Amino acid sequence: MEETQNSKSKILQIRDFTVELLEFFLEFGGHKKTIIFLIISTIALSTSIFNLLPNLPFDIAWVAIILCGLPIILEAFIGLITSFDIKADVLVSIALIASICIGEEFAAGEVAFIMQIGELLEDLTVAKAKRGIEKLIKMTPETARKIDNNSETIVPAESIKEGDTVRILPGETIPVDGIIISGNTSVNQAVMTGESIPIDKTAGDTVLSGTINMFGSFDMTAQKAGKDSSIQKMIELVKQADAGKAKIVRLADGWATRIVVTALIAAAATWLVTGEIIRAVTILVVFCPCALVLATPTAIIAAIGNVTKHGFLVRQAAAMEKLAKVNTITFDKTGTLTNGTLEVETAESFSSELSQRYLLQLTASAEMLSEHPLAKAVVKKAKEESINIIKPENFEMFPGKGVEALTENKKILAGNFALLEQNNIIIREDYLNKIKQYSEQGSTIIYVCINNIFTGFISLTDTIRKNAKDVIKEIKSLNITPVLLTGDNFETAQNIATKLSINEVKAQCLPQDKMDFIEKAQKENMNVCMIGDGINDAPALKKAFAGIAMGKIGSDIAVDAADIVLVNDDIKEIPYIIKLSRHTMTVIKYNLTFSLLLNFVAIILAAEGFLTPVMGALVHNAGSVFVIINSALILKYKN
Repeated sequence: MEETQNSKSKILQIRDFTVELLEFFLEFGGHKKTIIFLIISTIALSTSIFNLLPNLPFDIAWVAIILCGLPIILEAFIGLITSFDIKADVLVSIALIASICIGEEFAAGEVAFIMQIGELLEDLTVAKAKRGIEKLIKMTPETARKIDNNSETIVPAESIKEGDTVRILPGETIPVDGIIISGNTSVNQAVMTGESIPIDKTAGDTVLSGTINMFGSFDMTAQKAGKDSSIQKMIELVKQADAGKAKIVRLADGWATRIVVTALIAAAATWLVTGEIIRAVTILVVFCPCALVLATPTAIIAAIGNVTKHGFLVRQAAAMEKLAKVNTITFDKTGTLTNGTLEVETAESFSSELSQRYLLQLTASAEMLSEHPLAKAVVKKAKEESINIIKPENFEMFPGKGVEALTENKKILAGNFALLEQNNIIIREDYLNKIKQYSEQGSTIIYVCINNIFTGFISLTDTIRKNAKDVIKEIKSLNITPVLLTGDNFETAQNIATKLSINEVKAQCLPQDKMDFIEKAQKENMNVCMIGDGINDAPALKKAFAGIAMGKIGSDIAVDAADIVLVNDDIKEIPYIIKLSRHTMTVIKYNLTFSLLLNFVAIILAAEGFLTPVMGALVHNAGSVFVIINSALILKYKN
């Protein structure tokens, strides 16, 4: 049975990974025209260099000039007249026009062809996904139950104003922020805080929009509605973080002004000294930054291909550059460093007549009809221990408190401290001290009473991922500071941080708090990588220098907000992608150094008259080939 479940899990994992990859590559569909033009240009340039059609009245390299060169010239012209924006395409355009003027059509076509390959590779590495904001908007309920003079009316959620009374039924999403005025319940706040279990709520407690009412119905007074509600503020946070995120500028464009000025001066000086315009044009051709343009995108694409085999889906290619510069990693706790599901830690009996195993049996029997995550965890533990679970004769659930059941002629109460207070049950001080040891470590406690006598307790905790400690250790060895950034309480967060040797902890963080921490850190020259899985992590994932989302258990919105998705959720691969990103940047530096040296030598040869424009085009073409081959070796990189 277990093998079958494992097989199904693997099949689902492979399916999800395949779907993600297909979606990624479908984004390339918009570049079909460019790819077709490049194929036609390849044929045209090959025909031209080998003179396969000698009877044509024109050089067939004109096909490549028109298909690949004309868009470059137009883009450079538009950039110059609209904002005087000098990019690498300005120099390429000058070289193209100069080559055509002296009848070197092949040189012009070849330069245009190489530049278009570089442009295509850059376009293919840019994959922006903004579906997350739309999904956040869809999470906001369209209607609400407004209570007016004891009459319930279904109204548009946007019409709810501060002071209105709203009724929330089990399973419904809360439309506005407010305070409970009557009723008891448990609220799943994962969307806002990332907490792993529903939080018990009663009269006087605050509830947030976008969170889900799990069990009991309740009435609430609206406090913050419309744009002021928590879910709407989160939508704005994601938008702001996306708009303010730094964009990586192509290196060749960053140097474009200097390259253009230097090339023009060198060409003009050569023409004046030698009086041969062909030498000047050759200098312009060899000065074209084709290898420089190819250096980054080819290496990034190879790196993306490599990490794909390790379970990463790179949605934002610039993140591979950014990861190499990361010096701080902020981790969400639940579902990232922990498994995200509570498990029974211990069952403690205070009765000499009641074994721990029997206590677990009675509690599981009482909880078997409950849908609460804590109840399911207890039942799961009993089944794992091969304990016989008996269906209760009577069962009653108290939302936000616990359950009461009759089993084996014993009245069982299992729940939180409020359930004991409701039944006037007193716990000895030494028992409370024992329980406090677990609660201070972040464990969740189920108090168990038999026939109105406190008998023992069951502690539950979110278990740490088996590789988490090694991952943190390896991250530290890379001179990167790990930070725990979580919505859980301080005791729980500190307990996890201590076990994982994380020194910096920020607990009880709402989405705004996480984003503020990252923004402040980045203002202090920290390059922060955020790793998370929940909807509440989306603004931080967007704001961070680089964001990695857990794909398997993570929310769709977190995945859409991230630059990189860890599809199989295996965090042991995180140090690998950081090492690969650093290796990739090293390869890029080698590419740039080689291409610049080659250009420098070619310029000297061109000035001396040893190179013609066609030969110059072939020389820097050789540089481009070297860059591509060197980048392709990244595919073979291993840790």
